[in-house]
Amino acid sequence: MDQMGVSVYQFSRRAALLETFVDVIICLVPLWLAVMMGLIVGWSWKPRWAGLIWLGMRSKVRFAWTAPPGFGARRLWFAITALSAYPVLKKLWSDYNDPKTMDEDATEPDSKSTDVIPEEWTSLVGKEQAAVTHEDLKNLCHLLEIKDGGPAWQEIMNRSTPTMTYQAWRYEPETGPTAYCSRTVFDDVTPEILKDFFWDDDFRPKWDNMLIYFKTLEECPLTGTMIVHWIRKFPFFCSDREYIIGRRIWESGRTYFCVTKGVPYPSVPKQSKPRRVDLYHSSWRIQAVESRKGDGQLTACEVTLFHNEDMGIPREFAKIGVRQGMWGAVKKVEPGVRAYQIARKSDVPLARGAFMARINTKVPASNLKTQEISSEDAENVVQTSPKIGQGVSWRWLIVGGAVALACGLDRGVVSKALVFGVARRFGKLGKRS
Repeated sequence: MDQMGVSVYQFSRRAALLETFVDVIICLVPLWLAVMMGLIVGWSWKPRWAGLIWLGMRSKVRFAWTAPPGFGARRLWFAITALSAYPVLKKLWSDYNDPKTMDEDATEPDSKSTDVIPEEWTSLVGKEQAAVTHEDLKNLCHLLEIKDGGPAWQEIMNRSTPTMTYQAWRYEPETGPTAYCSRTVFDDVTPEILKDFFWDDDFRPKWDNMLIYFKTLEECPLTGTMIVHWIRKFPFFCSDREYIIGRRIWESGRTYFCVTKGVPYPSVPKQSKPRRVDLYHSSWRIQAVESRKGDGQLTACEVTLFHNEDMGIPREFAKIGVRQGMWGAVKKVEPGVRAYQIARKSDVPLARGAFMARINTKVPASNLKTQEISSEDAENVVQTSPKIGQGVSWRWLIVGGAVALACGLDRGVVSKALVFGVARRFGKLGKRS
C-alpha cells in the first residue's frame, strides 16, 4: 500500500513539473505580446527624423552634427538625458569604487526589527531569537479579527478538489508589497500533522521545488523558536532569493498559530547573489473544522494564511506571477500532505524541524481575543518596505524620454498629449512599485 502511495506521489510530481513549465510560459506570453505591441506602436509613431539613427550608424560624424527638426530638440534631448543618467552613473561609480558597501550594510542590524526579550528567557534564548515574540502573535490575531471596517481584501481565487478547498484574497497598501490571505481546508487530516508538515524542511523539497537549500542556524529548546536559512530558486529571468527566517508556534487547545518572518542575522552577511529578502512575513492559523460531509465531525483542517514579502520585483509583475502560478503551487501542497501522512505512519524518526514543531508556547484562548482595530491600525499590521531601486530615477528617465519624443514629433498637439499621458501612467506605476 505504501509503495502504491509513493508511486502515485512520484507521478504527481512529474505532472507538477510540467504544470510549472506551462505556468511560466503562460506568464511570459503577455510580456512578449506587450513587447511586440510596443515595437509596432513605436514604429508607427516614429518621428520623421528617426531615420537619422540609421544614418548615424553609418556615419557617426554626420549623426553628431545633424540636428533634428524642431526648436532646440537636439539640445533638449542631450540635456534631459544627461540629467536622467546622472543618478545612475553616480550609483554605478560608487559601487565600483567601494564594492564592500553592500556587505557592510548587510552586517548592520536593523534596530526596528529587534524586540525586547523577557527577563526569564535571558539565560536560555539568544539575542537573535528574540525577533519572534508575542507582538508577532498579537499582529496575527489582529489580522484574523479584521472583519468590518478593515482594509478591502479582493477575492482572486476560489477553487477546490475532491479533498481540498482553496480561497485567496489580495490587499494592496499604498506603499510596500501586496499582501495575500488564503483559506485552505484539507479533508481527513489533523492539525498536528499539518503543523509538522509546514515545519519539516527535510520533507519540504519533495513538494516545494523552489527550495534548493536550507539550514538551521539556531534553535531554542524552551520556546521552540528557530532561525533557518533558506535559498529559493526563482524562474530563469530572476535571480535566486535568500531568506533568514525566524519562526515560532503558539498553541491554544488544538489550534496552532505559526509565525515566520525575516530577521536580521549578522553572522550570515548579504551577498550580491542570491538576493536577500529582508521584508518577509508569513503567518498562519491551523485548526480543526467540520468536513464538507456535514456530519458534525471535526475531521478536516483549516489553514488561514497571511503572507507578504518584498521580492525585489515591481508590484505589477509580481501580481502577474502570483496570479498565474498560485493554483499550480497550491495543487502541489495537497499531494505533499498525503505523502507526508504516509511517511509518518512508518517508523522513520522525526526530522529536526518536525521535532521542534512539537515545542510550543501554550496560551489561553482568552489571551488571544484582542480589541477590534481601526483600518489605520490594520494597515500598520501589513509591513511596508523601503522603495526599490533608491538612487535610480526611473520616473525621470521616462518623463525625459517623453519630453524629447514629443519635441521631435510633428503630429500635432494630440500626439504630444498622448505621449505625455502614457509617460505619466508609467511614472505612477513606477512610484507604486
